[in-house]
Amino acid sequence: MGGLQAGPVERVDHDYQLWEKRVDALMVLLSRKKRFTVDELRKGIESLPGDAYDRLTYYERWIGSIASALVHRGTISIEELRTKLADIEKRPDGPSAPSTTPDIAVKK
Repeated sequence: MGGLQAGPVERVDHDYQLWEKRVDALMVLLSRKKRFTVDELRKGIESLPGDAYDRLTYYERWIGSIASALVHRGTISIEELRTKLADIEKRPDGPSAPSTTPDIAVKK
């Protein structure tokens, strides 16, 4: 996070998990359709509490920011988001996404 000391950057190539590819594709689609901007993505990530920022992975931060912005814009409701997450959790193979649920700050 800006201004704070950080450890070395781990520069290791890895295969992206399916959910990470989907988050990236979602960002591209939302941007092209003018439903979401990179500035909103950055704002959402920078708004995360320090402990959440440290705990979440790169794409977990992205999906948390995207979800929060879409709720704030009224594109989706928090209830729709909760319902979808619950459906994913019930799948036989479990969620193919992150092991922790991204923090989503929703102001009413």
